[in-house]
Amino acid sequence: MHRRTLLLAGAALAALPQAWATPSQQSDSFDPGRDAAADVAAAVALAARQRKHVLVEVGGKWCTWCHVLDRFFRTHDDMRRLRDEHYVWVKVNWSPQNRNEALLASWPKVTGYPHLFVLDGTGQLIHSQTTGELEAGKDYDREKMLAFLRDNRRR
Repeated sequence: MHRRTLLLAGAALAALPQAWATPSQQSDSFDPGRDAAADVAAAVALAARQRKHVLVEVGGKWCTWCHVLDRFFRTHDDMRRLRDEHYVWVKVNWSPQNRNEALLASWPKVTGYPHLFVLDGTGQLIHSQTTGELEAGKDYDREKMLAFLRDNRRR
C-alpha cells in the first residue's frame, strides 16, 4: 500500500500544474468533476516537498458548514496563516454527482460534513476530525480550531 501511495504521488507530481504553486491555489471549491484521488496525490507530493501535512476537507457546495469553514479561514488571518504554513489544503467533493467513494473508502467513515482528514507527507492518515466538535454557535470556535491545527501539524 505504501508503495502504491508513493507511485500515485510521484505520478501526480510529474503532472502538477504550475497553478498548484501554493496551497491556496489548489482546488478551493468542491467540484464534482475533479479527480479527487489525483488532487490528494498531488497535495501529498507537494506536502512531502514542503515538509507539511495534508489537510483534506470533505464536503460539497450544498454544505452550509463548509461555507462557514471557508468564511472562518477568510476572516481569521492567523488561522489561515497557521493552516497554510503547516498544511497543504485540498477539498474533496461529496455529493450525489460524485461521492468519491473509492478515495473515501480508504479512510474512516465520514459521519458529517465537512469532515477533515490529516495526512502526512507520505499520504498516511494521521487524524480524522468531525468538525461538529470544532463548532461554537453558528461559527467555528477559534480556540478549538487553533488547538486542532497546532496538535496535528507535526504528528
